[in-house]
This record gives sequence, structure tokens and C-alpha cells, in this order.
Amino acid sequence: MELSPSRLAHLRERTIWTLVAGVAIGSTGHIAAVTVGTIVAAEITGSSALAGLPAASVILGSALGSVLLSMLMARRGRRPGLSLGYVISVIGALVATSAVVSQSLPTLILGTMLIGFGNSSNQLSRYAAADLVPLRRRASTIGVVVWGATIGAIIGPNLVAFSGEVALNLGLPELAGPYLVPVVFVGAAAVLSYVMLRPDPFELADQPATDRDRAQPVPRMADLLRRPAVLAAIVALVFGQVVMVLIMTMTPLHMTQHGHGLAAVGLVISGHTFGMFALSPLSGRFTDRFGSPIVITAGLAVLAFSSVLAAVAPPEGGVVLFIALFLLGYGWNLGFVAGSAMLAGNLEIHERTRLQGVTDAFIWSSAAAASLSSGLVVDWAGYATLGLLGAGLIAIPAIVLYGTRTARAVSPTPA
Repeated sequence: MELSPSRLAHLRERTIWTLVAGVAIGSTGHIAAVTVGTIVAAEITGSSALAGLPAASVILGSALGSVLLSMLMARRGRRPGLSLGYVISVIGALVATSAVVSQSLPTLILGTMLIGFGNSSNQLSRYAAADLVPLRRRASTIGVVVWGATIGAIIGPNLVAFSGEVALNLGLPELAGPYLVPVVFVGAAAVLSYVMLRPDPFELADQPATDRDRAQPVPRMADLLRRPAVLAAIVALVFGQVVMVLIMTMTPLHMTQHGHGLAAVGLVISGHTFGMFALSPLSGRFTDRFGSPIVITAGLAVLAFSSVLAAVAPPEGGVVLFIALFLLGYGWNLGFVAGSAMLAGNLEIHERTRLQGVTDAFIWSSAAAASLSSGLVVDWAGYATLGLLGAGLIAIPAIVLYGTRTARAVSPTPA
């Protein structure tokens, strides 16, 4: 497709902002549903030991969606893959709503797993946008797309109480309300992506893949991990997600067990998700300016501090928990933006789509294990132990990043 430089620049800009809008409204529905997962599971099972199952199921769905949607994108383009992920998420939200009504844990797990496909589309959008710009602007562009979820961070958790009232007015259980939110918002993201992502982002890429590129075999994961920057990026992304999910998953239940209402829970989780997304453009600029390794290191330090702060926060002290969860989100954001940029910058165009999907699947699978384990840790040793465990896990990516410091030579060149 031959386009004039000005037309190409316009289409790329429009595509990036379409991806931002899709992430914004898609994450609103996703976050609203995830906020009450542990509470719903504890109500159904009568135990906190299994309260992490819905969050684990969402993350496993994100992992499965990352692989399947990336395979579809590699063959058909970004547009059908992103749109389909959102549609499957809407179906999952309807299934989860029926699970709350019937008090069925298996149905809840199925529904939340399908909801995870919408999160796959949200996350894979950052790579679609990164393909549209030169290497020197890649981290900043990723940061802008990730920033789109700020809308969901602000609105999503705070729709919990309102949607609960709507559900009661409809004759449904209060906790069914948050699962109706994705039906509206994620459904809108599906329509937006299907209508507006034309031409397909692949056709607008800064270095578009040719048919010959697509025919080249994708390297094995073992070969990929021999690239120091790729190994450092994957480990940082995985452990940043694990630590964040480990603590975030059990915070709503921890709060309700100590007398906090849904409104207070929504406020703390809103602060957490605000930290996860609102400062993303700043994280992207830091990464383009100083390089991925330095920003990843800063993110790990913030994650460790916030984990300890969550551990020592008094259960009745919502303010301290708010600060801890905000910092937990921002520490994750620094590593997520910088790690994603490092990964995208060290993959050839024909490798990116499939391997980015596989990497995200690895991230979400590891985080699912953390989500499931979080309930067991709290049930066995308490919430404070969970925070200290998260802080201790930060040592692993720190060691790997130091050991692969040659990655600095291939990270984005500081401006």
C-alpha cells in the first residue's frame, strides 16, 4: 500500500490513539470485574484459601489469550486479534455474572478466564503501537498506550459500588454488578477496534514485515534467551508482575476482613491501578532517555519498598495501604514499560508478534501462580508475610539484570 509521508504519519497517529482509547475503555471493564474476584470467591467457598482462584483464572486467561490472539495476529493482522479478544471477554463477563447468581465456583472460574482475553488485547496493544514508531520513540509510545488504562484505573474500581446498586435494582446479587461493567465497556472496545483499526497496524509499521519475513522460522525460546537483553527483559517483566499480583490480589479481602467497605476497597485499588498506569508516559520518556536497565532497576527498588510498606501497614490504616498499593503499581509500571521496550527493541520484525505473545503468556502464567499462592500464604501466615515475600522475590530479577548488564549495549540509546 503506497501512502504519502503525511498520510502515513496521520494514519499512524490515528492508530496509536485508537489503541489508547481501546485500552482505556477495555481496562475500565476489566478492572471493575477483577476488583471483586477474591470477595466473590470467598463468599462462594466460605474460605480465604481459595479466594485467589478468580484472579488466577483471569491471569491464566490472559496467558492463553496472548498465545492464541498472537497466532491469529501473525496470520490475519492486529485488528482481528485485538477485536476478538475483547469479544471473548464480554462473553466471559456474562458467564461470571451467572456464576454469582448461581453461586457456582466452576462457572466463575470459566467466566473470569474468558474475561482475561480482554486483558490480552489490552496488553498486546502496546506492541502494536510500538511497531509504528522508530526505535528512539518506542518506549515513549508504549508508555502512552499503557497510560490509556489510567481511565480504567480511576473509573473501574469506583464503579464497583455503583454497579452493585444497579444489580440490586435489577434483582441480582450486589456482587454480580461489577461483572456487568465489562459487558458495556469491553464491548465498546471491541467495536472501536474493529471499526477504527483500518488499515491494519501491520500495514503501517515503521519496518513492515514482508512475506519473506513472515516465512522465516521464529527462533526457539532457548535461542532467544541467549540474547542478554531479551533474558533481562523477560525476567524483569515476569517478576515485576508476580510481586505486584501477589500483594494486590489479597488486598481487597484483607481490607474487608478488617472492617473496610467496598467503597474503601475500591479507593485503594483505584490508587493502585492509577500508579500502574497514570505515569506511563513519564516512564517511557525516562526509558528513552536513560535506557531500559536503569529504569528497570528503579522499578525493582520501588516494588521492594512498597512490598515492605504493605507488610507493616496496620490493617485498619487505609491511608498507609493506599500509599503502599500506589507505589506497588508505579514500581510495576517502571519495569513494565522499560522491559517491554527492551524486548521490542531486540526482536526482528518477523519474530515480534508470536514471541511477544509467548512472552506475555509466560508473564501471566507466572502471575497466575502468584495469585493462587497468595491466598494460601495469607491463610497460612498472614498478609504481612505476603508483603515480605514479595520484597524478597525482587532479588531474583536484580541478580539477573546485573548478570546480563551487557544488555545495556543494546537497549535504546539515550537521547
